[in-house]
Amino acid sequence: MKLRMTILSCATLLFPVAANAQLTIDMNNITCGQYLAMPPSQSRSFSAWMSGWFSYQLNKETIDLVTHEKNVANVKAWCQYHPQETVMSGLKNATGQQ
Repeated sequence: MKLRMTILSCATLLFPVAANAQLTIDMNNITCGQYLAMPPSQSRSFSAWMSGWFSYQLNKETIDLVTHEKNVANVKAWCQYHPQETVMSGLKNATGQQ
């Protein structure tokens, strides 16, 4: 009985280590308010991801870093006045895509 309890205790202690948590985020639902509230490092990563995804949707195969920075600035400026809108709406607005 004591051996079973020891084995059960060890198995219980190892269980949280073996579990993998997964988190799914629908990037299309991130609002401008949430985007503007992100810390700078997270905002940069999010901007790069959204820019890459949007470029893929338009079948663009090149990256123009100057245009990327301009688009990020335009989206942030647009988001200041539309905090309840999605970032995707701001990106479409900033790039002239609809």
